[in-house]
Amino acid sequence: MMRLAVLGSTRGTSFVPVLHACQMKQIAAEVVVVISNQQDAGILVKARAANIPTVFIDPAGLKRADFDAKLQTCLQEYDVDIVLLIGYMRILSADFVAAFRDRILNVHPSLLPEFAGGMNADVHRAVLAAGKQETGCSVHIVTAALDAGPVVVQKKCVVQADDTVEKLTARVQALEGPALLEAIRILGKYPKIGGANNDISLGYSNLY
Repeated sequence: MMRLAVLGSTRGTSFVPVLHACQMKQIAAEVVVVISNQQDAGILVKARAANIPTVFIDPAGLKRADFDAKLQTCLQEYDVDIVLLIGYMRILSADFVAAFRDRILNVHPSLLPEFAGGMNADVHRAVLAAGKQETGCSVHIVTAALDAGPVVVQKKCVVQADDTVEKLTARVQALEGPALLEAIRILGKYPKIGGANNDISLGYSNLY
């Protein structure tokens, strides 16, 4: 059984399908903690409603390395196998990424490498401005380079002629949950994933 941690700063819309799949035993995983840098984040509300432990880590006055050190300690206390970034509005430090090498998955609202580095509505606005005919989301392994890690899963949708940022956001968000679940299942195929205290080192080439 894979032990999942979720890091989020926003409403956590894409967290809901992951939680539902765990509860319905559709994946061999459980969410053991949800952590946020925003005390009033909607994702924390959703987690508490499902009786999942939540942690707020206050970033005020902390350097990135110090914040991430607290985050790392918390994740280790919960004996986490995979870390999911769902609407997490912080850039992770290189040391943190190294500590969880090949075990951090981020969902990005574009077909990476297009629009890497963008967030939320800004990405969808850029897609429309560029006149793209299709867009979607990508789930990738997090590396020290922003939005540059290997893509594990992509889901696509057509950009409609009458699309607005709001319409496109909703359509892409509907893809993010299924994409995350597929990525979790892919990582779950590797025997080192899902065992407590294991040294997980997939190696990027093993994903393809």
